[in-house]
Amino acid sequence: MICRAASLQDFEQIDALLVAAFGGRDEVRLMQGLRAANDLALEQIAVQQQEIVGHIAFSTVTGPDRGLALAPLSVSPSLQGQGIGSELTRQSLDLARQQGWRSVFVLGDPGYYRRFGFSLEAAKPFQSPYSGEHFMVLELVEDGLTGQKGQLSHAPIFAQLEGGE
Repeated sequence: MICRAASLQDFEQIDALLVAAFGGRDEVRLMQGLRAANDLALEQIAVQQQEIVGHIAFSTVTGPDRGLALAPLSVSPSLQGQGIGSELTRQSLDLARQQGWRSVFVLGDPGYYRRFGFSLEAAKPFQSPYSGEHFMVLELVEDGLTGQKGQLSHAPIFAQLEGGE
């Protein structure tokens, strides 16, 4: 498996993967909106035998200094449970760290995301429409969130897709 940056030529295959993984087109609309608004900081894919089998995206957030939101993460349904999502996540978090990002927020299964170091407790000082028992953050640099708190805003497309705007 190779992890690499997504390119324009990959978008059609990514869209198909998102539909297969999530059973609808909301994540496709999310990705199209993030790309159109230039709100993506990082978009990576996992490739096996010329086929895109995994995808992960990170968009910018307003609030903490140099913060990102991880969404969506997807793996081909027939290949889930084989470590593709974990490897794609690890490599992408390492890349975000190398690029100088300080934190990553995610709304997801704590049982899954804790293995990468995401914390429910560390996200509590931040108010978000997603705050709650599945809202976590990972500091990419030690003390990357020290002294930071307050409102966290995701890219506008998130609220638009939820009917919030």
